[in-house]
Amino acid sequence: MTPKQYSAPSVRQLAAVVDGLAWEVSAERLRQLRMVVGMWDRAVGRDEMPGRATRGVQQLFTRPALEAFWDLAVAGELRHLKQDRGRELPVATQRIVRDCLVLLGRRVLPAGRVLEFPWLPQPELKGTVAPQGVAALYRGLVDLAGQGPLEGGGAALSFEDRTRLLAMVAVVLDSTCRSGELTAMRLDGVAAGEEAVGVRRRQQKAPPNRVGEIAALAEVHPASVREVLSGRLDRSEETRQRVLAAVEALEPLPEVEWYGLREGSRVALRRWLAVREGIVGALPLEGARTELWVTLVPTKAGPAGVPIRAQGLRKAFERGMVALNLVMAGEYGWEPMPTRMEQLRRSVDVVPLEGPPAG
Repeated sequence: MTPKQYSAPSVRQLAAVVDGLAWEVSAERLRQLRMVVGMWDRAVGRDEMPGRATRGVQQLFTRPALEAFWDLAVAGELRHLKQDRGRELPVATQRIVRDCLVLLGRRVLPAGRVLEFPWLPQPELKGTVAPQGVAALYRGLVDLAGQGPLEGGGAALSFEDRTRLLAMVAVVLDSTCRSGELTAMRLDGVAAGEEAVGVRRRQQKAPPNRVGEIAALAEVHPASVREVLSGRLDRSEETRQRVLAAVEALEPLPEVEWYGLREGSRVALRRWLAVREGIVGALPLEGARTELWVTLVPTKAGPAGVPIRAQGLRKAFERGMVALNLVMAGEYGWEPMPTRMEQLRRSVDVVPLEGPPAG
């Protein structure tokens, strides 16, 4: 997406700002930022928006423009698909839009200018998997890795799809990595003998994900930390300064955390590496092929064997867990597994290794 695709100069300038962030943010955040640019493109020129909002990018971040944009966005009037317009945005999506606006505002506006946005409740977390359910899932990993095609209840997974799914589940259970962190894994993040994996905690290093630590250090309520970090002005200047000082005082998290893999997880990952080698080896491309997780069939991104994107990985996980639940239904100790990776990730509590494994 390039600036010249937008009719309003202000939106073209905003798109250029997002392009400049491409090497500073994750692929998922970049996608979200471009989504917000598209929303601005659909907003400017409407009767609800100030006329000057088309002129320059700073005009998009004036109070009248932001208030009009926010009302339209929350009401679902700026959705990409016409058939979806008018359907209110869920709170989780509102939070994403707000966070993107804060990030863009900091790049566009003069230093020290703070944006104000409505308070949004924390989304209610979906339930996790009970310990006995996690144990049943783990026990089935190695068994399923050695069986034939996974079929049942009208659902089926190919050998390659099943092998990748089981390896992903095993790594998530042993490292509690997020979907974006799983997508970013590379071959050099797998230790010799598949004894451990390295997780690059890009999201966890961000201050908003360390609210508890910041609140304890600043001696304020976590809600105050969230409001200060989101750019709201509801808190006193003293509270704001205490929170910002706590953020500066925090020890940086390690760039990569290493997690040991259990024997079953090693087997699952080892099987996937063998499958992956065959798929990637057939690619008609030259250059480095370092990503751990790759596609199994041709997609819009390219032929089978190219790096899988976060959205594709989440869909593969969901599809696989649906099939797995159908196949395992009725097995002793088995309860339906969640189809969202986040629920499975929060079901376990693991401790990283003290440092990279030897070798």
